[in-house]
Parts: sequence; structure tokens; C-alpha cells
Amino acid sequence: MAQRHHDLTDRAAGPTARPVTGEALAGYLRAQATEFLRALRLHREAGGGPNGSGGGTVDAVDAARALRRSARRISGSLHTFRPLLDPGWSEEIRPELAWLSGTLAVEHACESRLERLLLALHRLSGTAAVPTQALGTGGGTTPATALSVAMAPEPAVPAGTAPATALSAAAAPGTAASAATVTATASAPATARKAGATPDRATPDHAAPDRGNLTVGAAKAGALLDRQLTLARTRAHSTALQALGSSRFHAVADKVAVLASEVPLLPRAAGADPCPLAAAAEERLAEAVAALPLVTAGHPYNAEALVHGLSPDPAPHPQDAPWHQVRLLLRLHRYAQEALHGADAPPDVRLLSAGRALDRHRDASEAAAAAAHAARTPRIAPATAYALGVLHADQRHEVEAARYAFQRAWQTQTVATGPS
Repeated sequence: MAQRHHDLTDRAAGPTARPVTGEALAGYLRAQATEFLRALRLHREAGGGPNGSGGGTVDAVDAARALRRSARRISGSLHTFRPLLDPGWSEEIRPELAWLSGTLAVEHACESRLERLLLALHRLSGTAAVPTQALGTGGGTTPATALSVAMAPEPAVPAGTAPATALSAAAAPGTAASAATVTATASAPATARKAGATPDRATPDHAAPDRGNLTVGAAKAGALLDRQLTLARTRAHSTALQALGSSRFHAVADKVAVLASEVPLLPRAAGADPCPLAAAAEERLAEAVAALPLVTAGHPYNAEALVHGLSPDPAPHPQDAPWHQVRLLLRLHRYAQEALHGADAPPDVRLLSAGRALDRHRDASEAAAAAAHAARTPRIAPATAYALGVLHADQRHEVEAARYAFQRAWQTQTVATGPS
């Protein structure tokens, strides 16, 4: 049976549909440039930092998010439709917009990563969930403090239990290999959860010794993650502040201001058809998806993502790069559809579901990398290394669950055709 996907570039096609020309692209770029300038004004009026942490207002957070969103859309559209635009101008501003969007995203990424890891520690250790407000920095309560308070009533591991003995023998403090060893021990409990479902907080009786041992080190693991990710967030905040006050950013803002009124289309581009360029972006996405191991991803937990995670090598996970590339190509394809059909076009549920699954994949893989980085900290206690190993295994299994969810979403609307 041969298979083909829906042609997503023809969503607005119909007997009464008007032909799409370069003017549609120009209108889309002008609209996104206007959104960029509006978000910049609102952000300055809110008085917050790059991600709103400086002023602590919701308006600053929303404005920073809108700033990043419009910068991504302008940059992506310039990449997809570059044959229709002045090459010198587009190649000059496109990497600058990518730099701005990436710089502003780091602080928010550190904050959400810390929250994700601390919530996972609570779930894995079986402690009562910390209230949402305790995970923030308001009221003088840090996430690590809230974690320690919530875990205080938990009993310690009984002396002489097998998991504690095995852990002490396998993971001596101060060794880089201890994180890999405890990660292998941690893989078994994590495989019990179903892909894409809300984890069951009930703890089987046979897992009680491991759960107790995890609770012992979870508070210290949370404190270690809090220190490392808060430091990274503070540095990202300072970097973003410097970026927003730099001459480089002002040059980008000036170019976007010009774009809001005048799009540098080539003379032949006004009446040209941009659909073939959007179709080429869709084809690149289809080729990248075809190269993914979707058959393997069809099994919710095949543990392939965990095998390479046991290595003490701090390099990025080798299996994640193709999935991150698909996420980027999917975003470019979605922006191309927005440019062609505008905001009035019906949303493509398939693209939205696949995009959410790839966002989950990115978040889980980066969280697992943060847990592995913390586990390589010298001279940490065996119980702390064990907790970080369990956390790393849990997030790598979340990676597998996200791949499974993407495979289901992508193939939901596949059309089967007869044999040729």
C-alpha cells in the first residue's frame, strides 16, 4: 500500500478562492513587523526585563513572548520566500532576528526547565504536590525551598535495604560515572507510565524501597538543580538586557520598522506565485519526517533513547538532533501557510498536534540534559546522584512518549491509496 499525506498548501483552494501572489507575502510581513513594534512598545511600557522577570508583570511576559513570536515568523518567512525578496536585505536581517529570538528565549527556557524538573521530582518521589505559587520566586520562597519543605515528612530509607546497599556500592560520591549507573537503576520504574497519559501517582508495594531512597536525595537534587538553573537564568537575563540595549538590537528594530511600511520585494515578485516555495518547504519537512525512525517511535517505550543516555559524555544526545530539525522545519512550514492563507484560514489540527508533540520532545530532552549535567557535579552524595539518575531516566522516557505522540499525530490523516 502506498501512502501519501494531505497537500497542506491547498487548504484555501476552492472554486471561489483568489490566487495567492507576492502581495499576500508582503502583507503578512508588514503585519508581523507591526506586531513586533507593538510588542516592543508594550514591553518597554511594562518596565519588565527581557522575559518580564524584571517588572514581574504579566504584561511584560506577554510582550516578550509576542516579540519572540513575531521575530520568528519574520525570520522564517524570509528564509522560505527568499527568492522573492531582495537578497542582500533579507540575508542581512534574517540572522539578526534569529539571534534576537534565541537570546530572549533562554531565560524563559531555564525557568520552565526548572519547574518541569521539580514537578517531576515531586511526582517520582511520591510527595504531596507543591502549590503552584511555591514554584515561583515570589514571597521569598525558592523552588528548592518548597521542595525541601514538602519532602520533610517523608521517612528515611530503612537501614540495610537492598537498593541503598546497591547504590552505595555502585555510585560513590565524586565520580562522573555514578550518574550513568543510577540512571540504569532508574529506568525500570519510569517504563511503567503510559505514553502521553497523566502519570499515575499510586506507588506499587514492590517499588516502596526505591521510592524511599529517591525521597532521601530528591530535596538535595532539587536544591542543586535550583542553584544551577537559577544561575543560568540570571546570566540569560543579564545577556538579554544587554542585547535589548545594544546598538545591534536597535539596528534590527530600525529594519523592522522599515519593513512595517515597505517590503523589499523584487520587481517580478508582486504578481508571482509563492505557492511553489511553500510547497518546497513542505517537501523538506516530509523528507525529514521520512528519515525519522517512526516505526520505532510507534512503540510507546522502546528505551532506545535511554541507551545512549547512560554515557558520561556531556555532548548533546545523538538521537535528538533529527527530531529538533523536524521541529524547525514544521515551524517553517506552518509560517509559510500563515503567509499564504492569512489568519482566516482554518487551523490545521494535524500540524498543531505534531508541533505540540515536538515541543514536548524538545522540553524533555533539554530537561534530561540538565539532570545529567547536575549529576556530573563533583562530590555529590549517592542519594542525590540516585535521584538525578531517576529524574534523567524519567525525562528520557518522556522523550520517547513525545516521539510516539508525534508518530500518532503525523499519521492520523495519512491517506492510503491502492497499489500502483
